[in-house]
Amino acid sequence: MRGSKAITVITGLFLTVLALAAGCGSGADGNPKEVVIQLFGAMDRNERAAIPRLLDMPALMEAQDEDYALQRSRPRKFYNPEEILNDLTDSGLTKTIWFSMQRIVGKTTHQGDTAFVEVSFVDKAKGVQYYNKFGLHRVNNRWKIYSFRAAAR
Repeated sequence: MRGSKAITVITGLFLTVLALAAGCGSGADGNPKEVVIQLFGAMDRNERAAIPRLLDMPALMEAQDEDYALQRSRPRKFYNPEEILNDLTDSGLTKTIWFSMQRIVGKTTHQGDTAFVEVSFVDKAKGVQYYNKFGLHRVNNRWKIYSFRAAAR
């Protein structure tokens, strides 16, 4: 009887640990808004290793008609992931501009395996709000940002 109870307890503990581990990893995996919040946190802390887990780098490099930095008249083209990381960390142009403004992460809308998270950047000095919808899609069961769309209003 003792051996049977021990196996039951060990099995129960094992299943509990598995459930907890699955729950811990699901924050960014199951919530596009959390991915955007994690991106801003990783940028703030210059965590270059964390950012690629949140971004679809190939898709961002393909974007040629938009510039993440908001106030640029001509879009910049990124040729490799390192250029994107440089832009989003330390004294990169996009980080500098985004972090000079108030950032407001709004509601999320889903369309299948694609989601859009409203992000506004408020330049209080100029009285301008840049309204964006960050585009995310599932890549290997994880939400990743594939687009930063900027539109002033």
